[in-house]
Amino acid sequence: MSLGAMISKARRDAGLSIDDLSNATNIRGALLREMEADEFTNCGGETYARGHIRNIAKKLSVDPQPLLDAYETEQGQSVRSIQDLWVENSLMEEPGEPRKVSWKVLAGISIASLMVIGLAQVLFTSDSESPIPVSTTTTPAASEQSETISDGTKVEIAITATRARSYLLVSDEAGTTLFDGQIALGEEKIYSSTSKLTLKVGDAGAIDLRVNGKVVPPIGTSGQVVTVTYGLDS
Repeated sequence: MSLGAMISKARRDAGLSIDDLSNATNIRGALLREMEADEFTNCGGETYARGHIRNIAKKLSVDPQPLLDAYETEQGQSVRSIQDLWVENSLMEEPGEPRKVSWKVLAGISIASLMVIGLAQVLFTSDSESPIPVSTTTTPAASEQSETISDGTKVEIAITATRARSYLLVSDEAGTTLFDGQIALGEEKIYSSTSKLTLKVGDAGAIDLRVNGKVVPPIGTSGQVVTVTYGLDS
């Protein structure tokens, strides 16, 4: 039995329609039909495909490993995508396995940044009679970038995939995952929280953001993995 047939049988055994499974997993119905027909080219790569398979297995209460083994046998590729290499080297978490964002990690990054800026100011002012301004603007890097914008009591964020589809992970102040999956090209998703929201974007250059009704500047470049946190004052 092929992987697509296994998924189709598990869905029928669970008494769910394609639309039911789509609502439960946030995977488009058209893509689910393609997967059940053993067509995985529109999943966005091996990493996304495995994440979808795990998500489907969880919602259908079946063991994901036989499905993943079948995927490796039928769909596995000898050349891995850049995103797959990111996952294998722990630069990015695999879709379908949400991880809570630790406030301790964010606080540690902020403290380390302040220490570096302070040291730079001391070095520059000791070598010149006139203090040299030190820019705190962070240049986008090829690796993952994390930035906390602000904190507050309530925030609303509208995310639009304006230029391409992208992987998207949204969590609230408690670390609860509100969304974990792909946002399709042209699609808009809106989330709100009483305190703050954290976004992890697989392709920062693909999306536009409105925070509390205001358009914010680009959070990164094409292909860049970026994590940002927004609060009431963002």
